Amino acid sequence: MIQVSDQAKSKAAQLMTEEGFNPETDYIRVGVKSGGCSGLEYVLKFDNVKGETDQIFEDNGVKIVVDKKSILYLAGTTLEYSGGLNGKGFVFNNPNAARTCGCGESFSL
Repeated sequence: MIQVSDQAKSKAAQLMTEEGFNPETDYIRVGVKSGGCSGLEYVLKFDNVKGETDQIFEDNGVKIVVDKKSILYLAGTTLEYSGGLNGKGFVFNNPNAARTCGCGESFSL
């Protein structure tokens, strides 16, 4: 479903620990919502609660929880972390996105 690069795994574990989450048992919650300059916007946060319609996936030792409505938008996506000169942050490489905005935080199908 969603793949996690080694860099994203390392950074997520670090940030989760800093924010009081346990990378071994807690989740990265990813999803999409309406908004952004391209129509849909990515959501990423840490969580320790699974909703009844959420689905859990695991890749590279990272547990990811996705709400039911976001699953179709995120199928095949790779979560990466970029720490280069153009800015730091998590990056969604989504093969379903037909168009993305310049900042990479929103997309359309």
